Amino acid sequence: MRVVLGQFHEPTEELLLFARQLGLSGVQVNTPWLPGERRWELRELIALRRQVERGGLTLEAIENIPQSFYQRAMLGLPGRDEELENVRRTISNVGRAGIGILGYHFCPLGVVRTGMDGRGRGGAEVTSFDLGTAVDPAFAGRLLVARRNAPRSEAGRLGKDDFAAGGYPDLGVEVSEEQMWDNYRYFLEAVLPAAEEAGVRLAIHPDDPPVPTLGGIARIIRSVDALARAAELVPSRAWAVELCLGTVSEMGGESAVLEAIQRFGPRDQIAYVHLRDVRGTVPTFEESFLGEGNYDPLRVIRALRESGFDGFILDDHTPRLVGDSEWGHRGRAHAVGYIQALIHATEAATQASTEADAGLATA
Repeated sequence: MRVVLGQFHEPTEELLLFARQLGLSGVQVNTPWLPGERRWELRELIALRRQVERGGLTLEAIENIPQSFYQRAMLGLPGRDEELENVRRTISNVGRAGIGILGYHFCPLGVVRTGMDGRGRGGAEVTSFDLGTAVDPAFAGRLLVARRNAPRSEAGRLGKDDFAAGGYPDLGVEVSEEQMWDNYRYFLEAVLPAAEEAGVRLAIHPDDPPVPTLGGIARIIRSVDALARAAELVPSRAWAVELCLGTVSEMGGESAVLEAIQRFGPRDQIAYVHLRDVRGTVPTFEESFLGEGNYDPLRVIRALRESGFDGFILDDHTPRLVGDSEWGHRGRAHAVGYIQALIHATEAATQASTEADAGLATA
């Protein structure tokens, strides 16, 4: 297991230097700003990888393609076959560029929050969600919805400008749960063969928040059982889960987190892990510092080791500390150091246990 730096659109020299100073060897880029209205081309993907490598790091994965690449496919609208052909081309190009993991979501409305000015430990800013508020028409103008095609900013990082207030976007259609499952099956049937051929693992992010529906659009990847259903929908070695432990914690706290690890780890279906947490579960929760949420981070890292997971971990969202940047340098540095210590501690314990077992066998 290892920690990488992620959740930015562009691997700037400053961010790559920050990663190296934290002792990291790799990064993950979220919805990189690459040319292309319908798909990404090989040349630009190779340039992205080389940009990271020039900074002395490895590009471990890309998380998310622009939602506009496959919006009709998610909604089951006419024109989805053309979109899916472009998604296949993108996947092929990702593999040819030497990038082995492509994370994605299947949630047209994306991440939703009802607040971004909650107060955590010492007054640190944390995001929050309340289902009652989210479905209240009187609150619609203040609802915060993540923009998957976020505007370019000078820093190239995810921040508050990636959320837009003003209610749910009008997607022009309502989609039931079974319709969404049918759309997901259609999507997988179209793209998994391309991923297998390209040697790319497609890693799905659970729906955040994991509630049945918002804005008339069903949210199907909202439980550990739903993830298991998704895994069996179109069996493929290219299917994997982008195990966002914060979102799984929103589903059912530590028990849900440990269940997900136990179900997908031994099957080698965890592509990578977002290690963050919340306090509370749906219908109401707020994000928190590691160690103050629903699960015990040490127990979770041990469970990941025992499950056979040997991939990378990143911090994902973090509380915003006093004097922090828009992207959250201080909060992320704290989270990265915390995770590094957990990995080191459990690695040492595992090694000691192995040596003890070897000694017993020799005796």
